[in-house]
Amino acid sequence: MRIQISVVGRLRNGPEKDLIDDYLTRFERTGRALGFTGVSLVEVEDKKGSRQVAEAELLLKSIPKGAVIVTLDERGKLQTSPEFANQLAGWRDDGAPVVCFVIGGADGLTRELRSQAHASISFGKMVWPHMLARVMLCEQLYRAASILAGSPYHRV
Repeated sequence: MRIQISVVGRLRNGPEKDLIDDYLTRFERTGRALGFTGVSLVEVEDKKGSRQVAEAELLLKSIPKGAVIVTLDERGKLQTSPEFANQLAGWRDDGAPVVCFVIGGADGLTRELRSQAHASISFGKMVWPHMLARVMLCEQLYRAASILAGSPYHRV
């Protein structure tokens, strides 16, 4: 199963990009043996003015056909890392070809886009900058693969 992360805005070189690259490399290395065939990051243009609607249209176009759509949203479900790992494994085991995580821009995601999601997750009650949400998602993907592989990275 492939993983795609569709996000608003372009990430410049810097510490966030370094962390994302590191966690995605770790995820790909660990996940390959678990049936995760790769991860891609798709960045869509950050729109000014009619921002949220225009961004949602670009995000929807970026999502592969047949993908399980998962939004990152403050209204989403709170999960533990093992629960997240089990959910990923469940989608894989059910034969999903790709899971697409969607992260909106500064104004969040439209109601229409959120309604098309198969799942919505939250990293807590606080709102996180979308650039940090990318880093957190990438770390959780690696942590999930580590949990599924029985690695000691995740400690209880």
